[in-house]
Amino acid sequence: MEWFDAIAARARPASGEVALNAPQLTIVLLLALIVVITPPVWQVVRLGVTLVHELGHAGVGIVAGRQFTGFVLRGDMSGHAVTRGPSRGPGRIVSTWSGYPMPALLGAGVVWAALRGWSAPVITAMIVILLFALIRVRSALTVLVVLAALSWLGALWWWRSDTLQPQVLLGLGCVLLVGAWRHLSAVLGDHSSGSDPGVLAALSHLPRAVWNASFVLVCAAATWVVAVEVLHALR
Repeated sequence: MEWFDAIAARARPASGEVALNAPQLTIVLLLALIVVITPPVWQVVRLGVTLVHELGHAGVGIVAGRQFTGFVLRGDMSGHAVTRGPSRGPGRIVSTWSGYPMPALLGAGVVWAALRGWSAPVITAMIVILLFALIRVRSALTVLVVLAALSWLGALWWWRSDTLQPQVLLGLGCVLLVGAWRHLSAVLGDHSSGSDPGVLAALSHLPRAVWNASFVLVCAAATWVVAVEVLHALR
């Protein structure tokens, strides 16, 4: 079947060695830096970080046995994902916890995979996840963000380039990692009961400082992974 062969050709790992030279890596890192420090650009890109945050709640909730019913993104960088299930217990706790670490974890994961020739399978998986998420959106802005992400990834997937894909995923991973820290810095100063650390404190009876510390540790570990991968690639 031709259509199956076309999909398989775009989803399989790169056949040869993937190597980014120092100039390519430098350009990618500089572009990622420009994205996160330029306010008008960041105002748009941060919605992608929020998208990963909310889908982190949803994905972990599904794995924990909860039902994902919908999610929304808002222009102020906030969002909300709804999963149905017991109001307390481990499933609710892990699904609530997963939002803030997810951009950092995904960022580290895509950098690790991209530098090993797995860009195409990662992009394919992202497209599948976003297609599933598209039927759960609950606002016009959310539809726009998901469709924009699908269009961008779809073009990168269809016109496959084993040179371009790892560069893009490296940049994406770095942006997600920085975005995770920026989101985390905002929640560390949020003492409301409705924030994720506040909800976790109420669900577990552990102080919010413990949950905030867990977010910091995961983001720090993800940062270490990305730093090691980039330094290794620069050698």
